[in-house]
Amino acid sequence: MLELRTVESDDWPLWRELRLAALAEAPHAFGSTLADWQGPGDREERWRGRLSIPGARDLVALLDGLPVGMASGVPDEDGQSVELISLWVGPLARGRGVGDRLVQAVERWAAERGARTLRLSVMPDNHTAVALYERHGYTDTGEPGDLLPDGTGRERVMAKSLVTVPRTALGAVHDDLTA
Repeated sequence: MLELRTVESDDWPLWRELRLAALAEAPHAFGSTLADWQGPGDREERWRGRLSIPGARDLVALLDGLPVGMASGVPDEDGQSVELISLWVGPLARGRGVGDRLVQAVERWAAERGARTLRLSVMPDNHTAVALYERHGYTDTGEPGDLLPDGTGRERVMAKSLVTVPRTALGAVHDDLTA
């Protein structure tokens, strides 16, 4: 059974476990590195701070009770758009709809809070993630993203209008979003 759970700062050990696994397993997919979050960067107050971004929604996916994925929605300053960040699904859970459920949950939450657009940045060579986002209606904005760690390119910025998404489509998948 797949359950999505909203996490808060007290859940930092679970978030830490997933984030470190994500950075170790898929370093090519993130702007942050495992080294950024280990050693001096691996502090409880930092993890709690990450889960205390004002207005954000942080989700973990549990498959048969085991943590297998994560995603966050972070509102911009004016509340008109939300950024989807930190999406990752562990290898054993891929192909089982976990990524789809995480994307849909963040979309639903963003629409309910009145956001008009959901944006994200993705590494340009992460074809699996790009396909996931395109399947959910995200398109390339043409805007320059952040510089890649090697300094030779930029992240791809994608967005989806939430204004044209019918509420029934956003509510089509029920998630148990318990804290």
